[in-house]
Amino acid sequence: MLQYPARLIRDTKGAIRVKFPDVPEAHTSGEDEAEALMHAADALKAALSLYIGDRREIPRPSSTKRGMKPVALPALSEAKIALYSAMRAKKVGKAEMARRLNCHLPQIDRLLDLMHGSRLEHLEAAFRVLGKRLVVEVKDAA
Repeated sequence: MLQYPARLIRDTKGAIRVKFPDVPEAHTSGEDEAEALMHAADALKAALSLYIGDRREIPRPSSTKRGMKPVALPALSEAKIALYSAMRAKKVGKAEMARRLNCHLPQIDRLLDLMHGSRLEHLEAAFRVLGKRLVVEVKDAA
């Protein structure tokens, strides 16, 4: 599970701002801690989408230090990031991935879009053509 540490800071107007040291482009806020954390995963997804769009490496989350809160990405977003990282590692671009999957380029764009609700079987097929396998694991909540 990808969990990024978030720093929560109360601003001068009383709102709680959320910042991610590992992903400085991600930030959000809320009227209280619960609301701020509710928006945090979406802010993280939006910022990491920029990394994918710019073809940059996705930063690994650092450990959560004292006073910080861990923010987990949704499982589907984590799978898409893993696919993007696998493509980078194998030097397979989007056009080549489309060729291997016998599909059109916009389908690959959606497969890598963290805001799009892709189907798991499509991700599984993409991992397969990279010589990888998508594994789902269920753990007890902490």
